[in-house]
Amino acid sequence: MVKGVVAAGHQHTAEAAAQLLGEGGNAYDAIVAAGFTACVVEPVLASLGGGGFLVSHHQNGDDCAYDFFVQTPLQPPVADRDFYPIVANFGAVQQEFHIGLGSVAVPGVVKGLFTIHRDLGRLPMAKVMAPAIQAARQGIRINSFQAYLFRLVNAIYSSTPESRRIFAREGSGDPLSEGDLLVFPDLAATLEALLAEGDGLFYQGEIQQKIALLYEAGGTVSSDDLKAYQVVKRTPFEFKFRGNRLLTNPPPASGGAMVAFAMDILSVRGEGEFEERVFDSSDYLSILARVMAMTDQARMKRMVPSQCGALDIEAMFDSGHLELCRKLLAEGVQQTRGTTQISVADGLGNVASMGLSNGEGCGHVIPGTGIVLNNMLGEQDINPFGFSDIPTNRRMSSMMAPTLAFQMDGTIIATGSGGSNRIRTAVLQVLMNLLEFNMSPSEAVQSPRIHFEEDQLQIEAGYSVETMDAMSAEFESCKLWQGQNLFFGGAHTVRVNLEQAIFEGAGDPRRAGLSIVT
Repeated sequence: MVKGVVAAGHQHTAEAAAQLLGEGGNAYDAIVAAGFTACVVEPVLASLGGGGFLVSHHQNGDDCAYDFFVQTPLQPPVADRDFYPIVANFGAVQQEFHIGLGSVAVPGVVKGLFTIHRDLGRLPMAKVMAPAIQAARQGIRINSFQAYLFRLVNAIYSSTPESRRIFAREGSGDPLSEGDLLVFPDLAATLEALLAEGDGLFYQGEIQQKIALLYEAGGTVSSDDLKAYQVVKRTPFEFKFRGNRLLTNPPPASGGAMVAFAMDILSVRGEGEFEERVFDSSDYLSILARVMAMTDQARMKRMVPSQCGALDIEAMFDSGHLELCRKLLAEGVQQTRGTTQISVADGLGNVASMGLSNGEGCGHVIPGTGIVLNNMLGEQDINPFGFSDIPTNRRMSSMMAPTLAFQMDGTIIATGSGGSNRIRTAVLQVLMNLLEFNMSPSEAVQSPRIHFEEDQLQIEAGYSVETMDAMSAEFESCKLWQGQNLFFGGAHTVRVNLEQAIFEGAGDPRRAGLSIVT
């Protein structure tokens, strides 16, 4: 057995990672096992038909970011593609998404998970994939959070007969409810075939051929697109905060850079100054909201349309621009997606943070495979300039920001979040809670959050009445939530210190997360 800790968004996902650690695997065996399992037990948030990222610190000291996010097709979408809008209701807010075969970008999860295992794992793939195959074959009971998600995206998952066959109650066609058994025989067979034949089955073999047939029915992904897809290994985006070294998801993904930008602006405040103000105060939240606003403005002004929304990092982190933002903050001047996170650390010194996303799903399943395809070409968050002129053959940008933090005493933190545009603010607040307010992982993850975007401040329940009243008075457009909500992300987090034999973790209750220490 290898000592370790995992935090994830579903009991089966976390148990898969813990099982691999128990069998002598390392953090990479564990996180790949968890990734495959998440694609079975968290089907609204993760799929073999989606994309993802992993930021890694290896026991030998090497740092690497694996980019296996989705790619835009080699050819521009045709005008009459299968592409249309639906609206998801989060309760306090609504958000529009676009689905259909015309919303699918080239998937990367299968090649990504296989590549990570080939590079960094040490147990046979048969052991790594066993938990996912077992879950798909035997089925899983729908928990309350998954039932809520199925209600939320019912318009998507009931939009085609193949999807309804898997995700709707037989007879009534209603979405699956808490306690229902979700069995994935087709997906189990697909996983077994991938185990036998490798990731080439998806990109050059039978699954590729099935996706190509969907291209003829109004889709965007062709055989050539799948054959050309590659995992990209990048140097993580590195930055400092209060003497701590942080690694996050590098460009073309934008989420990591936005977290780094916000923390750089916040560093204008003296060390310990926020702690004196206390976490639950309008003073701190006002500063935090204004930094979020600056970050959002910086993103929109420094986005490169020809690069699928990637940021111009040099311009964003230009010393003059940073200094202006720090000055505005000091003066008090105010300017106005379905994802799952898995964090794992082992006792060998390996730490990994991985985000997986399928968008909301496009409503279509690859025939006979059980694989739900993504709708990334229909995600406004990563297509802010519109859907009619998407650049071809580009790695899409993403808000996913899997992040590692190295504290001066040898402690290492792995975190990240789901939550579409809220990812950057969820990760920012969890890191501030850990590094600035010295909270435990559980406190850092469970504390209430805010989110500022498009001139509106969202405030999660949990702050004092005095703080919420003060924020409502300061911000003209302010929405108060009645409880914790998945809208504010799912920041599953682990923290380890090998010298002190500390292994801690916290699953985010907003997304039914949990943590296991082995």
